[in-house]
Amino acid sequence: MLELGKTYNTAVEVTLEVIGGKWKPVILFHLTFGTKRNGELMSLMPTVTQKVLTQQLRELEEDGVVTRISYNQVPPKVEYELTEYGWSLKELLHIMCRWGDRHVERVYGDKVKILERVPDVNET
Repeated sequence: MLELGKTYNTAVEVTLEVIGGKWKPVILFHLTFGTKRNGELMSLMPTVTQKVLTQQLRELEEDGVVTRISYNQVPPKVEYELTEYGWSLKELLHIMCRWGDRHVERVYGDKVKILERVPDVNET
């Protein structure tokens, strides 16, 4: 959450305060492809711990970019999706992904493998 009365040098700082860190952009990126359950996110990000994933999802929910949908059933079912406001990040996240693809090709060539790529700009 943003701090009231705080001064930022640039709006980039504000953006990074909301989506910055190792996992938040990755979570948001995966949610641009639709609603996900906790287990799906864990599968898509095998090195994140459950504790960190839960914490990051709560922070994204507090900032109004992710919605947690809880179904009253047994066993419990919870899904996460982008809010309307969260969808405004889609273009930024996909541009970051494409930049990362180009950077890997430029710096590492075929020595690094990226498993999840964003579809071509005409497909999104």
